Amino acid sequence: MGLDTDNRDLVWDLDSLNQRQQAIDFVMGFENKICIYSGSVEQLYTNYNIFFPKEESRKLVILPNPYAHHDTYQGIPEGAVTATGLHIIPGGPPHNPTLQLTIPFKSGKTKYRTVPLQVGLRVINQRRPPNRPLLPIVMKGDLRELDSQTPCLHLHCIHLGRLDKMSSLDSNSIRQVISERLSVMQ
Repeated sequence: MGLDTDNRDLVWDLDSLNQRQQAIDFVMGFENKICIYSGSVEQLYTNYNIFFPKEESRKLVILPNPYAHHDTYQGIPEGAVTATGLHIIPGGPPHNPTLQLTIPFKSGKTKYRTVPLQVGLRVINQRRPPNRPLLPIVMKGDLRELDSQTPCLHLHCIHLGRLDKMSSLDSNSIRQVISERLSVMQ
């Protein structure tokens, strides 16, 4: 495939998925809509394509756009990225599918509550300080199954306050691109 071996974070194994085709269809809807993080090279990709090459059996390969270097952010340490416990899942009626967000409960019998994606993101951000919005991204291992039938994307988030070596211009640019992409996802 010619992918740089030090960036295997961009090759995702799909072997553990029971409903592989359903997961592939689901993740293709996120191409260039949610940013991808690679911890091994400390980069965030905002402009990329998703491929399923025959020579990489049962693998998903993310290829950053080589002509859009300005859409790749460098120097993002792994310590600036944390898991959220939130998942995006497909939902809604078959004739009008929508994206749903699962929000985990800390206690009780119910593990999580499912709400429309935009509603969930809005509620979460209303509870956060305005200068620290939830900035969801995904990385290798985040394409999963909620149960044996439902594909989901686990969300990580980037903490701009932990980007010590990044200029405020780049930091604001990351916030803007993530927020813009999320606002159009339904």
